[in-house]
Amino acid sequence: MFCTNCGKQTGENDNFCRECGFQTKAGASAPHASAFGYQAPRRLYRLTQDKKIAGVCSGLAQYFDVDVTLMRLAVAAGIIFSGGLGLVAYIAAWVIMPTDRRVMPMHPAAGPAQTAV
Repeated sequence: MFCTNCGKQTGENDNFCRECGFQTKAGASAPHASAFGYQAPRRLYRLTQDKKIAGVCSGLAQYFDVDVTLMRLAVAAGIIFSGGLGLVAYIAAWVIMPTDRRVMPMHPAAGPAQTAV
């Protein structure tokens, strides 16, 4: 197996490249647990990076590991079919759920745009 970042050969079960420290495919798919087998519990946050109104739907989508558009449709249907009770639940979640303070990595642009002549 080769590192996709530096091109050096790595072991089949290495989680990180020995040369550059980049996470390998094996490391990305491995469950993140400590030496004692303890896994940190998942936390429910409002995501401020991928939000439309308050980030509640994007936080719920990340927590349940579903597409954010599907979650937004489910919340909209819940608001409509509950007679407004879903809107109260959404506002309560907006107030109660903490915001995620992580800074999401920015992906660099592919390079300067090339124009065809």
